[in-house]
Amino acid sequence: QGPRASFGAGREYGYATLDSLRALRGSGSSDVTTDSKMALLGYSGGAIATEWATELAPSYAPEVNRQLVGSAFGGVLVHPLHNLEYVQGSTLWAGVLASGLIGIARAYDIEIKTYLNDRGLAVVKRLQDKSIAYALGQYPGLRWKDLALPQYASVNEIPDVLRVGNELIMGTGGTPTVPLYIAQGTGGWMEGTRSSARYGAGDGIMVAGDVRSLARQYCAAGTKVKYEQYPLSHVGTGAAFFPKSLLWTFDRFAGRAPTSTCGRIAAGNSLAPLRATD
Repeated sequence: QGPRASFGAGREYGYATLDSLRALRGSGSSDVTTDSKMALLGYSGGAIATEWATELAPSYAPEVNRQLVGSAFGGVLVHPLHNLEYVQGSTLWAGVLASGLIGIARAYDIEIKTYLNDRGLAVVKRLQDKSIAYALGQYPGLRWKDLALPQYASVNEIPDVLRVGNELIMGTGGTPTVPLYIAQGTGGWMEGTRSSARYGAGDGIMVAGDVRSLARQYCAAGTKVKYEQYPLSHVGTGAAFFPKSLLWTFDRFAGRAPTSTCGRIAAGNSLAPLRATD
C-alpha cells in the first residue's frame, strides 16, 4: 500500500513495484542482476501491485519488462467504483469501503471529509491510520450513503472521486507482454456479501465479472492468459491460488510454454468509465 498506506491506488502500487525492481537489479547487493529472470505474484492487495506493475512495465520500465517471464495475480481489484457498490451493505467487508476511499483520497489529495456527515467523519477518524485487516467486520451493513452528506448520496456525485476511480480501472495503463495467470472467486456469500444486481457475483470484495473482462481484454490483445474461477470466498480463493500460482511461476522460470484459456473465459462486465449519472 506504499509509504502512505494508499489502499486501492493501483497506479502508485505499480510504479513503486517497478521502481523497487529497478533498484534491486542495479544494487549489486543481491543475486538479482540485469540478466536475471523475474516474475511477479500477488493476491488481493498484492494483486493490485502485481497487475499494475505488469501493465505499466512495457512503457514505464521496459528494462524490467524484458526480464519478466510471467505474472500471477488473484483476488483482483479491477474497477474500484464497481467494488464500492458491490461491497456496500456486506457483513465482513463493508468497512473496507471506507478504507479504500481513505487510501485513494490520500494518494490523490482529495479532501474526502468535505463530503462526509458526522458518522462518516467518525469512521474516517477511526480508520485513517488502521490496516485493512482492522476494518474487517467493524461496520456490518455499512453503505456509502450512511457516511455522506445528503447531496453526495452516490459516490459518483463527487467529481474528484469519480475521476480518480475511473483512472484506476485496470487495463487502462497498458497491455502486459508476458504470460498471465489470473484467479478469482465467486463465493462472496460465504463472507457475507451478496451478488450485485448490477455487477454479479464476487468473492466478498472483488467482482468476478470485472476480472473476467480484464482477462478477455488482454486475451484480445494477444497476451497468453490462464484464467481460473473458484466458487470460493476471498480467503478461500487465496488458499487455492497460492500453490497453483507458485507452480505456474516455476514453469515460467523453467522456460516451459504457458497454456491459455482465452477461448473459454465467460463474458463479464463492461469496464467503461462511469459517469456521474451511473
